[in-house]
Amino acid sequence: QVQLVESGGGLVQDGGSLRLSCAASGRTFSSYAMGWFRQAPGKEREFVAQISTNVDRAYYAGSVKGRFTISRDNAKNTVYLQMNSLKPEDTAVYYCASTTVIGSSNARHYAAWGQGTQVTVSS
Repeated sequence: QVQLVESGGGLVQDGGSLRLSCAASGRTFSSYAMGWFRQAPGKEREFVAQISTNVDRAYYAGSVKGRFTISRDNAKNTVYLQMNSLKPEDTAVYYCASTTVIGSSNARHYAAWGQGTQVTVSS
């Protein structure tokens, strides 16, 4: 099982950009598809994006498609989420997670989770 640590969150203005990173420990990182989820106050955790093990497929929630890009570097055991054109409604704690189910947006399919990183977008 991998252990995950997110970083890169912060405060940004409407229309700004941030890049989140998620560093994984363990030699099996490349065996897992990696996802990003987010949870805003008072709301359920929601799927943001997933990237497959071999970096050949990426999946996005409709609300972020065209603005966010997920990527991974298996040599560095790291997955990234580049977030552009940020909106106040993107404000949330962002989590990375690992799964063996490629293409899944269901949080129950993800076994390992990071502690989260706060992203706040001011209007």
